[in-house]
Parts: sequence; structure tokens; C-alpha cells
Amino acid sequence: MQIEQRHEPLLPTALDLGPQASLRDADYRFSGTARLRHQAEVESNARSYPRRIPLELRRAEGIHVQDSEGRWFIDCLAGAGTLALGHNHPAVLQAIRGLLDGKRPLHTLDLMTEAKDDFINELFASLPAEFARDARIQFCGPAGTDAVEAALKLVRTATGRSQMLAFHGAYHGMTQGALSLMGSLGPKQYLDGMISGVQMLPFPYSYRCPFGLGGAEGERVGLHYIENQLNDPESGVLLAAGMILETVQGEGGVIAPSADWLRGIRRITREAGVPLILDEVQCGIGRTGKLFAFEHAGITPDVLVLSKAIGGSLPLAVVVYHKDLDSWQPGAHAGTFRGNQMAMAAGAATLKIVREERLDLHAAAMGERLAGHFLSLQARYPQIGEVRGRGLMLGVEMVDPQGPRDGLGHAPHNRALASAIQQQCLRRGLILEVGGRHSSVLRFLPPLIITAEQVDQVADIFAAALGAAVLEQGARPSVARNDVR
Repeated sequence: MQIEQRHEPLLPTALDLGPQASLRDADYRFSGTARLRHQAEVESNARSYPRRIPLELRRAEGIHVQDSEGRWFIDCLAGAGTLALGHNHPAVLQAIRGLLDGKRPLHTLDLMTEAKDDFINELFASLPAEFARDARIQFCGPAGTDAVEAALKLVRTATGRSQMLAFHGAYHGMTQGALSLMGSLGPKQYLDGMISGVQMLPFPYSYRCPFGLGGAEGERVGLHYIENQLNDPESGVLLAAGMILETVQGEGGVIAPSADWLRGIRRITREAGVPLILDEVQCGIGRTGKLFAFEHAGITPDVLVLSKAIGGSLPLAVVVYHKDLDSWQPGAHAGTFRGNQMAMAAGAATLKIVREERLDLHAAAMGERLAGHFLSLQARYPQIGEVRGRGLMLGVEMVDPQGPRDGLGHAPHNRALASAIQQQCLRRGLILEVGGRHSSVLRFLPPLIITAEQVDQVADIFAAALGAAVLEQGARPSVARNDVR
């Protein structure tokens, strides 16, 4: 599928600091502006991205951003998956300008407007018909984490129960309830007041299977464990109000369970009477090669949490759920900024483009192309442990091939190498993020409009950065490998 170029592409300039330049040279160059120094002086110590991507951004278009020194970068972070159509897409800008020029209301709480109705219609037209037919929508505060909080309150109210089931490696946001469901220990280890009764379950991370099995067998054992826990009267775990999971884990390291596992979870929760909440804040809206990632398994959730891409680059979050759960009272969940009209207008425009231009299919093709490049590199570099993901949501896990192997024969995580590759990519004009266990996974979330030529450019930059980082660590690529996955 060809993506029409709607404007002249802004081509990035290579960030060649010379053959003798070190990463310290790059760090100096990337942290020299007065505004970046001011940010370091006055902004919270909780800031994260600027520590690894010390850029002052000035301009953006399509898949590219420009910094204050005039250098262009390919943006494969894209607002952590928010920018489905890239930066400043003409359709999004037109929708926002139309709202402003028409002097439409910008803030309406939950009162009805034309922009709101258009957004609802576009979203429901994008959903599978069997889900949309009996669905209700709740507009939440502007962040995905608030939608997660709403989903928790929804299922607790509807079932009269309080326990929740969540998964290892999960990321659902930074508010207190969402933190309680998080797999990562770092953000919550110093906090009291987590919601009680959250039971964490094994997620099918096949490469590092928690049961030491991997593949279909690891998933089968995991499903058996979960089903047994829900049905064993001596399990010690009360029946839950709901189960929440990311259809593809993002921050946890781009971990995509199989369609069979998702179907198994849907069967188990339905039989147990436990509402299934799917968090597609990052993996929804075409990113995985389907409009919604749960469509790969052909299942229907009870509750769907959406944010990021649905706002067309502006803050918006919603919960869509089966009407039978709609038992809470007026005002049971509210938020001053649940009526962000510009986000609804931009979001409706984005949803329409993604759906009508079948950017989900384009994401599938471009993701396969990009993953193919990474698999070719894996054949040469034993430092690449696994290439995984779906569509344009890909992860490359870096390992130390000289380290001790685990029970599945896999080398240990290599956080230092992942960080070095990220910095080498930045020097060459490519922005990407790290995540996963021990921050060892390089994550690729480019806008869905990326072209085949641009995918190849991303792969070329990554290959050069990988080679430079490996050599810097004193290692060498292999001549060949026989265990390409």
C-alpha cells in the first residue's frame, strides 16, 4: 500500500560528529542549549525522556522533528505511540482550525457538541460491529491512566467485588490505582496506599518464560495456572471484579501474546464471570496491523481503554464497555477536562484517516519490512536476543552473548548496550526509546504513515548505530548464526 505524500518531506540531516567522536562528545553537543540547562535546573527530577533524549525541539512534520540547532530526526518515539498520523498532519490541522475558526466551544465538560458526536460516530465505526452494537462510552480525564481508573471503578461497581487481576510486565499509568496494577516495581516501591487485592499473574513472555518453557507450552501452562486459580476454592484469592491486560505490552518490552492465549483468557474470564478489561492505550488504532490489537484473536472485551492516538496528538481518553456494566450513578466518575473539543475534532479526523486509508494494513506491511531488517541483523549480531512485536510496534531485546545462559538457553539482558545504541541512533538522526526488563529493549513506534523508503532509512541508521555500539563495547559481530527467530 502506498501512502500519499501530502506535503514535501522534511529530510533529516545526518548527525556525523566525526570518526573520532565519542558519546561524551555527542552528549555535550546535545545538551548545550540554554533552555535545556534551564529545564535541568527547574523541572522535576521525575522527568525521564530528556535524560536520554536531550533535545530542544522546534519544528515537526510527518515522521520528522527538528531541534533548535537545525538538525532533523526521524521520530520513532512519536509521543509513545500518540502520533498515529505523525506530526502536524494536514487533516488534523484542518479539523482544529475548523473548530477555532467557527468559534466552537473548546471546553464543555460532558455536554454534547457536534465535535463530540462526530468523534463518537468515528470511534464506533472503527470498532468491531459486535462490540460497538452494545457499547457505551465514558469520557475521562485527558490521560490514559484516568481511563484505567474509570475502568477499575466501573467493574467494581458493576460486580460488587473489589479484587483485581493484572499481569507481570504491565504498564497502565501512574495514578494510584493504575500503579497498583503495574508490573514494574520502580515507580511504586516507595509508595504506600496501593489498592488492595491486586493479584499479579504471569504474562506469556515467551523469550524469558516465567515457567522456563517458552512457546505454546509456556502459554498453555500459564493459562492452566490462571484457570485453576479462578476455580480453586482453596486458592486464597477471592473472585475478582475484573482482569486487566495490555493486548500487546508496550513499556514491558513489546511483548505480544499469541491469539490462542488471548482466546484462552477470554474463555476463562467469561466462564468465571470476571469482566475482561483490555488496555489498548498504546497498541490500539491501527498500530499492530489491525484497527484494534484484540482483533488479531477475534475476541470481544467487556471493557476497552483507549487514549494516545485517539486524540490526534491532543489529550483524550475514553472507556468503551458493554452496556450491561453501565450500573454506576451520575457523577460516579467525572473530570473537568473530559470535554476537550479540539482533541475530539483532531481524534475524529485521525480515526477517519486510519480507517478509510487502511493504515492498519499499511502498518502491518511496514512492520513486517522493518522486522525483516532486524532479523537480518540478528543473523550477524548475537547481541540481538529477540526481535518481536506486531505491526509498527516492535522491540529488539539486546543481550550479552558472553553472559550466563538462563534455563531456555538465552543470554542475559544488556542494558548498557541498549542505552549505547539509543545514543548512537540519536547522533545519526533517529529517536527511539528503551524499555522492558532492565531497559534492555529498543522500542520502535513510528507514525503509521511511514513509507517503505523511510523504513529502510530507519533500519540503515539502526544498523550503523548497532555496529558502532558493539565495537565501542569491545565486541564483534558473528560471521553467521543459526538460531534466528
